[in-house]
Amino acid sequence: MLSKKAQYALQALAFLSDSKDAGPVLISTISTERNISLKFLEHILLELKKGGILGSKKGKGGGYYLIKDAKSVSVAQVLRIIDGPIAMLPCVSLNYFEACENCDQKKCGINLVFAEVRDATLKVLESKTVADLGTR
Repeated sequence: MLSKKAQYALQALAFLSDSKDAGPVLISTISTERNISLKFLEHILLELKKGGILGSKKGKGGGYYLIKDAKSVSVAQVLRIIDGPIAMLPCVSLNYFEACENCDQKKCGINLVFAEVRDATLKVLESKTVADLGTR
């Protein structure tokens, strides 16, 4: 399941994408418009800033803004920044691979099924961008 944190990150990015011509947007505006806890949203936006998706400006006229074109930021990229691996099993993760405990990968058919699940999921998440999330 998609975490609340990831849902809120996507909602905030969709709002910023829709508001891109308005310049930087205050956290309080996003919080109010998307009904997201201000404190939780602050943490999420900081992670997205560290992840290279958002920029911020302090002072009058300040707030958060997209530093990349919304069409170039995939949903998969956002989910990895916020939640880490997309794969359901660590042994099939492309970016966060870990061998499963007590499992012989050569004899395990579970990883084959979940590698297909990963590939199908990634096909969608990498083809959809923040621009596709806009609701206005």
